[in-house]
Amino acid sequence: MNHATRAAKFVGDADRTTWHDETLWFVRAKRDKAVYAVPEFQDLRELASQIKDHTLSKLDTYLEQFEEQAKRNGVHIHWAADAAEHNAIILDIIRQHNATRVVKSKSMLTEECHLNPHLLSNGIEVVDTDLGERIIQLRDEAPSHLVLPAIHLKKEDVGETFFKHLGTAKGEVDPQVLTEAARQHLRARFLAAEVAISGVNFAVAETGGVVVCTNEGNADLGVNLAHVHIAAMGIEKLIPRLSDLAVFTRLLARSATGQPVTTYTSHYTKPAAGKEMHIVIVDNGRTKQLGRPDFRASLKCIRCGACMNTCPVYRRSGGHSYDFTVPGPIGAILSPNIDMKKHSSLPFASTLCGSCSDVCPVKIDIHTQLYKWRQVLGEANEIPASKKWSMKLMGRLLTSPKAFGVGGKLARHGIKYLPYSLTHARHFNVWAVARELPTPPKQSFREWYQQQANTTA
Repeated sequence: MNHATRAAKFVGDADRTTWHDETLWFVRAKRDKAVYAVPEFQDLRELASQIKDHTLSKLDTYLEQFEEQAKRNGVHIHWAADAAEHNAIILDIIRQHNATRVVKSKSMLTEECHLNPHLLSNGIEVVDTDLGERIIQLRDEAPSHLVLPAIHLKKEDVGETFFKHLGTAKGEVDPQVLTEAARQHLRARFLAAEVAISGVNFAVAETGGVVVCTNEGNADLGVNLAHVHIAAMGIEKLIPRLSDLAVFTRLLARSATGQPVTTYTSHYTKPAAGKEMHIVIVDNGRTKQLGRPDFRASLKCIRCGACMNTCPVYRRSGGHSYDFTVPGPIGAILSPNIDMKKHSSLPFASTLCGSCSDVCPVKIDIHTQLYKWRQVLGEANEIPASKKWSMKLMGRLLTSPKAFGVGGKLARHGIKYLPYSLTHARHFNVWAVARELPTPPKQSFREWYQQQANTTA
């Protein structure tokens, strides 16, 4: 199924769609207030963008520096070319310690690599400890947002899920009660865990340390209680120096949720006495994207989700309609790099309004890349034949004044005289299913202009 087909299911629930739209716009509005309170915010965006550009231009050098420093700190470094290697490495580490119980804080990379199903199929209990992630794990769903993974669910949905899996009272919808139930449920998992897995928000080449930003403190609790810490890190997470970090921490939370900073900004540089720390550095298509001049800037993404909160298409179609770990505008430029055929519809799930680029804290030209992906997909014959030929026909029509004039006249008369059931037929005109076609004008602008010119003359 393409994006439009999957979105139709979400859009079919008008009340939920409106609620989803308004909730995310509320987050976007919070972001704006937080941004306007920092006079130098645009300067920070530019600086962050330049730091990321510089790092990507010397990525091999910084990766080697990071590995060297991390090893000096007593950290075990592993390299994974793809998702299969990533999963195999983590499973092997767990098995080396005869562990069967794992807790995991939020990590979009492990979602991307489908780590949970891999571990579960090999007899490892893995529990997501971020509240939103745990909710969707209990429901056997994928995240629908980078920062707010369960944003597609209402409190009634959560209450029903907890009633089924955690034994809360049926019909319970009080957020405080539900949160306390989750806290008690997760606390037992934290205490029993032998291995803790975390993601990586930033990796500092200068120190060999990684930084994890959370609001719930679940990463810290898991890492400090478990004997083994495994951090899953994409190669694009690097920044050169520790002093660069402050630029990004000032941008991240403000762009994501409108906070000045995340509640916890945790630095993991070396293992505690008697414990182990592993970092799995993953490519999984990133070097391929790095080699695409038009799309390499997408690797600057710091996973704040701001582009999703502002995107009119994402807000009204939901994250699951993208069928990719990273949904929304940024996902639509990352996903074709992974599987061009499967995700060929995503770059078209955009109005190209540019709002995503305007709010991006590292100044990725998202809407421009969406447009360029459309060209790439067209040249690769990865778009439906009907769209390809209709676009060619439209191209010829719009470049021929005579054909455009005749076409406009036919359209005006067609709308006026053809039966409503035909002009608004679902299969003939999808656009008009939820809209009324405008009343056609009596004459085109060109005809009016010529008439005025003749009258004046």
